[in-house]
Amino acid sequence: MKQPVRIALLQMDIALGDPTANFAKAADWIEQAAQSGTDLIVLPEMWNTAYSLDNIREIADQNGAKTREVIGALAAKHGVNILAGSVADVRGEAVYNTTYLFDRTGAVCGEYSKTHLFRLMDEEKYLHAGDQVGRFALDDVQIGSIICYDLRFPELTRTLSLSGAQVVFVPAQWPHPRLNHWRHLQIARAIENQMFVVSCNRVGRAGDTEFFGHSMVIDPWGEILLETDDTEGIHHVQIDLGVVPEIRSRIPIFEDRRPELYRLK
Repeated sequence: MKQPVRIALLQMDIALGDPTANFAKAADWIEQAAQSGTDLIVLPEMWNTAYSLDNIREIADQNGAKTREVIGALAAKHGVNILAGSVADVRGEAVYNTTYLFDRTGAVCGEYSKTHLFRLMDEEKYLHAGDQVGRFALDDVQIGSIICYDLRFPELTRTLSLSGAQVVFVPAQWPHPRLNHWRHLQIARAIENQMFVVSCNRVGRAGDTEFFGHSMVIDPWGEILLETDDTEGIHHVQIDLGVVPEIRSRIPIFEDRRPELYRLK
């Protein structure tokens, strides 16, 4: 990626169980965001269906076909990279919570299915967990993607940083009352891995659950470059990935690790 990298976060409300409305809204917002000359557009978690789990198999995207068609076409049209949050995605007999990453030609250059399913929202009853980490090359830069609850597992983000990722993206549907957890976990992941953390959280309400937004961009020192409010909107930020190797050389945590001591005995 050329420096600085211009990122647009689409902090959306999501219509429960209505993929048609959600695809139309996402497409409209991507069109708007692309007009600003952004390099990368990021959507929230499960933006095609929200957590309409009772009928998720019937309304989920079949093998990501619609996501590839609609979002891939927009990426190619505008010459922009798109990290398409995550979608409910049917593959075989299973439904996954899957991120698709599109490059500037509209091609899928990465897929990642959420590896940690959130029991408080009954994900494990309706969805299957992925079994691969989400590390990709985008414009010659190594990046990582996790999804929402994955943020609570530091081993996953550490694995991404050890494999060369300089930024990790976190599409989410993170609700009240855990705003402090959301903020502090992201700051911790950024500092301990000396990487950028870029999140895109939904807003709005589904039943009794309220989603607070507060999408964030945090630099490798733990400084907050952007934190949004709790309303819908397209939010722009620039990051300079050139600071990552500089910071990692100043405090050489990766060289000073003692992995031989980190194993349970």
